[in-house]
Amino acid sequence: MASDGELERLAERLRRFAAAREWERFHTPKNLAMALSGEVGELVAEFQWLTPAESADPDPETRRRIRAELGDVTNYLVRLADLLGVDLIEAAHAKLDENERRYDPALYRGSARKAPPITP
Repeated sequence: MASDGELERLAERLRRFAAAREWERFHTPKNLAMALSGEVGELVAEFQWLTPAESADPDPETRRRIRAELGDVTNYLVRLADLLGVDLIEAAHAKLDENERRYDPALYRGSARKAPPITP
């Protein structure tokens, strides 16, 4: 898990990586979102035919590929958030706060059903 400041250090490293290759013009929010989607698809493909037990404890080679895909997903997500000025940790906490309001444990414990959206 990331410690305080780790995401900012990663964002800075990604900025330097893109700048050294003069890739900033390609790193538009649209392009990064599309690349992120592709990488999520590659991550999903690693789990596609695994049993639930295999997905919880993948063999070493599958685990290596999953780790690599998680790295790609993380890098694109952090780069996208950085370009848009979104604090990922704050956004994740805000979303969790919303979900805590939407999914009352007394009503949703043990259920996979979706809650209705919160109306403003």
